[in-house]
Formats: sequence, C-alpha cells, structure tokens
Amino acid sequence: MTPEAPLSHRRVLRIALPILLANVTVPLIGLVDTAVVGQLGEAAPIGAVGLGAVILAAVYWIFGFLRMGTTGLAAQAHGAGDTGETGAILLRGLLIAALAGLILIAVQGPFLWAAFQLAPASEAVEDLTRSYLGIRIWGAPATIALYALTGWLIALERTRAVLALQLLMNGANIALDVWFVLGLGWGVEGVASASLIAEYSGLALGLWLCREAFLGARGRVFDRERLRRMASVNGAIMLRSILLQGSFTTFLFMAAGKGDEVLAANQILLQFLEVMAYLLDGFAFAAETLVGQAVGARRAAALRRSVRLTAIWGGATALLMGAGFAATGPMIIDFMTTSTEVRETARLYLPWVVLAPLVSIASYMLDGIFIGATRAREMLECMVISVVAYVLALWAFAGWDNHGLWAALMVLNLMRGLTMALYYPRIPASLRPQ
Repeated sequence: MTPEAPLSHRRVLRIALPILLANVTVPLIGLVDTAVVGQLGEAAPIGAVGLGAVILAAVYWIFGFLRMGTTGLAAQAHGAGDTGETGAILLRGLLIAALAGLILIAVQGPFLWAAFQLAPASEAVEDLTRSYLGIRIWGAPATIALYALTGWLIALERTRAVLALQLLMNGANIALDVWFVLGLGWGVEGVASASLIAEYSGLALGLWLCREAFLGARGRVFDRERLRRMASVNGAIMLRSILLQGSFTTFLFMAAGKGDEVLAANQILLQFLEVMAYLLDGFAFAAETLVGQAVGARRAAALRRSVRLTAIWGGATALLMGAGFAATGPMIIDFMTTSTEVRETARLYLPWVVLAPLVSIASYMLDGIFIGATRAREMLECMVISVVAYVLALWAFAGWDNHGLWAALMVLNLMRGLTMALYYPRIPASLRPQ
C-alpha cells in the first residue's frame, strides 16, 4: 500500500487485522513453554522457565521505544517520499539493537546477579534459571533488532509481513520446544535453545522482508541532525514508557498487600486488560502508520481523516469489549479459577474491567497518533501529568480499598487521554491546510 492509496475503512482494516492476529499468537509461547516443561513432573523447571521469561521480558520491554520510534519516523519519511531516509531509519535502529544486544551479552554476569537479588528463588529454581538465561541472553541482539524491523514494516503498512514473522517465530519455537524437551530430553536448556533459534530465525526473515531498505540508505545513516532527532524521539518515548510501567507495577505491589484473594482476583482481571491491549493495539498501530505518513506528506486533511477512521474502529472495538466483558466475565473468571473466594472477589471488581475499554480507548488511540506524529516530548509531558494525577488518586481513594486501586488506574488512563486530547490540535495546525 502506498501513501497515495485512498484513506478508507478497508485500508485501516488491512493494517489492523494482521496485527490483531499476530497478537493472538503471543500468549501461546508462554503456554507451550510451561506445558512442555510441566511434562517433566517437577516444579523447579516450571518455575525456572517462568522466572527467566519474566526477567527477560522486563529487560527487553525497555527497548520497546525502538518499535514505536521507528514506526513514527519511518512512516513520516515514507509519506514524504524519501526512500533513502526510510531505509536509513531502519539501519539506525538495527545498529542500536546490535549495540544494545552485545552490551547485554557482555554484562550478563552482573545482570544475572542483580536479577536474582530482585527476584530471589530457591536454589534449584535459581540454578535452572541461570542455565535458561545463559542461553537466552545470546538472543538479545536478534530480539531487540526485531523491534526495529517490526516498527519499519508497520510504518510501510506491511502488517501481513509482521504476521508472517510472528507465525514463523512462534511456530518454530513450539516445534523445537516439543523436540528438544520431550524428544531429546534437554529440559530447561531445550526450552531456552528453542527460543534462541526462533529469535534468530525471525531476525533472518525480518531482514529479508526489509531487504529493500538497505539499498541507497547506507550513506545517510550517520547524518548528525537525523541521529539527534531519532535520539530525542526515542529517549522521550522510553521515559514515558518507564513511567507507565512504573504505574502498573505500583498497582500490582499495592494489591499484593490487600490479601491473597484480592491479589489473585486482580491477577485474573488483569488478563482482561491484556486482551484489551492486544485488540486496541491493531487500530493504534494503524493510526501510527497513517498519521505518520500524513505528517510526512504535510497533509492536514489526510491526518484528520486518518484520525477519524482509526478512532471509529478503535471506539467500536472498545464498546464491543466492554459489552463482551460484562456478558462473559463471570464465566471466564470461573474458568480461570476453582476457588470460590477468588471467584467472588473477582466478580466484585469486574465492573472496573467492563469500564476499562471505554475509559482507556482515547489514551490508546492518541498514543498511536502522537507516535505517528513523533510528538514524543508532548507524550512524555502528558504522562508526567497523568502519573501525578494517578498518585493523587491513590491517596484520595485509599479508603476504598481495592476499589480505590482500580479507580486510580482508571484516572491514570482517563488523564492520559484527556491531556493528549488537549495537545492534539497542535498536530494538524502544524501542517498546511488542504
């Protein structure tokens, strides 16, 4: 699809639907990893794989800025018709990924020590986790590079390629999991080796899918002004993401102090929010792409239409999710736990989950718009204001117990949407009218 293609509902769906399908496959890996090592008949391997995956996810999450920044910058270059710069953006991202990955490999000793200080485990689990991470850490360059590759493909509306990439990686991971662990008896090392091979297989396919980016871009990679802009955008996105993750972590930690039933109930209800994120991401990514291209082409009318079309689909999805959570929530809760106490507790707080898509939709869609427009500094400012409001809400609603925690989380997402909505008019105003 080219930037000149008509802006239509069909175009939005062509971008969004493959992302939705790709997101559906993501939870399968953790499920299969756990199921395969579960066949070993011991608790320690399950704990080791789970702990190792959480540690790596926390580290790799920091580099999520590379996906978002690459999408916004590449979409703008693509919209401006600057093919050389479009490719140079990807090459810069890949260089950052290679450097970051090599640093993680070099410091794996201190890294593992720090990880176990933060997440202590039994001696058996810790030993197995070290073996797992000792293999997986060698995949750091590939995993981080895939953020840049995925962001670049999304910017060019090649989301079916993103789906193919995800299917290859997840399919290879699952097949190798079964072979290495159940067939060859490699245990935890087999799970780690399967993931490592899948990561580099994904990198190889990703590089091939993006091969045209490397033609005519090399001489522009180290342009000082463009490097400075990339650093500014990515730095602000990273700080914004740290604040957002810190807010969710605070929610989890505070819930842990309210009893086992409340903690378990919240953990179940957070799975609903994870589903919400996966579904809304498809339309937020479409907004990133189309808005970025409109900004690059300096077309205010195209930007407004992009915002309107993606908002319609995002809003409709949020309404359907709210209704779906209300209708099926009790049944899903019952499926996820057999504990009567946890079921009753989760049902008590289910209305907050029903409300969440409606409260959060603006923040998700505006995130996509601001990323596409590379308004990272404004995103960071909005996040700072929203986190301050969140902290005040935690204090103000402290007497509401767990309801207070959920109310504060709603305030966080509501404020994110409100503050970005106030900033939004600056984006079309900066472009020439059509």
